[in-house]
Amino acid sequence: MILLQIPSPADTADTLFNNLQPAITAETEAITMNAFDLTMKGGWLMIVLFILLLMTIYVLIERTLVINKASKEDNSFMNRIKDYIHDGKIDAAITLCRNTDTPSARMVEKGITRLGRPTADVMTTIENQGNIEISKLEKGLPVLATSASGAPMIGFLGTVTGMVKAFMSMASAGANVDVTILSTGIYEALVTTVGGLIVGIIALFAYNYLATRIKGIVNRLEMRIMEFMDILNEPVI
Repeated sequence: MILLQIPSPADTADTLFNNLQPAITAETEAITMNAFDLTMKGGWLMIVLFILLLMTIYVLIERTLVINKASKEDNSFMNRIKDYIHDGKIDAAITLCRNTDTPSARMVEKGITRLGRPTADVMTTIENQGNIEISKLEKGLPVLATSASGAPMIGFLGTVTGMVKAFMSMASAGANVDVTILSTGIYEALVTTVGGLIVGIIALFAYNYLATRIKGIVNRLEMRIMEFMDILNEPVI
């Protein structure tokens, strides 16, 4: 009588695990790759994207510091200017403006230096100074705009060149096509796309953040202009 030995479910699971373990280990080793090696798979276009990333980070940090400095204002500044002008202490008002290193102080100083002229001339002078101050705050934003739009395009360029390399390798291999032969071109296609999108997203968020901060300062400058013009036009009691 022949006895059939039927393996238990536990033995079957152990056998399958032992058979699959080498394949899992090999796949894990293949997936494990540091960021630098992965970046280098993208080819020379990754150098361009890395430069754009450095420029984006530099502009974001530098402009944030400048905007933070421009946003700090003394709440009593306009009241002191009002008192000096009503008391006829023009030199003291100009000195206060020069000691207050803010865009609004420089605008008010320009207006004070035009006292005695028609109101339209004073307003024009202040607005011109305001445009100069705004242009100073917006310095560097074109770099972010270029990175936000250009980085994804460079990534897509890498996608195209990578696929071209992959198909050229495929054509050269003929019937001996292997995944390893195509890996260089496919790596370049995918890595540059990811890199371009990452840099573009960072630059876009940085641009919108700085533009919003600058818009807030512009609104504050417009309020200061109105306050200064009211000081000039209100009667002295």
